[in-house]
Amino acid sequence: MSPTIEHVAVWTDDLEGLRWWYERWFGARAGPRYENSGAGFSSYFLEFDDGARLELMHMPGQELGLRAHVAFSLGSREAVDELAAELGAADGPRTTGDGYYEAVVLDPDGNRVELTI
Repeated sequence: MSPTIEHVAVWTDDLEGLRWWYERWFGARAGPRYENSGAGFSSYFLEFDDGARLELMHMPGQELGLRAHVAFSLGSREAVDELAAELGAADGPRTTGDGYYEAVVLDPDGNRVELTI
């Protein structure tokens, strides 16, 4: 058995705004919006070029966001530097003690998004 991450999910109060942010800055492609009106739940699955998926979910009363971070590999130090500058990264770019070159930005909901090689 070789487990892989199928997707990561994030609660949000602004489903459309967060969908747009990940499409604009990371090239995500949103599938159709799912609605369960009885539960007050709605969501999108966003897919990235390598097949990774991010689920954005909304339902009143849920605690918002990720509890840690989601990391995106951009392929080069230059790409990390460029996107970090465009997004106003408060943390990095830098090389961490464990050897990662990274910058940390916040998405519109305040979730930590790590940009790495």
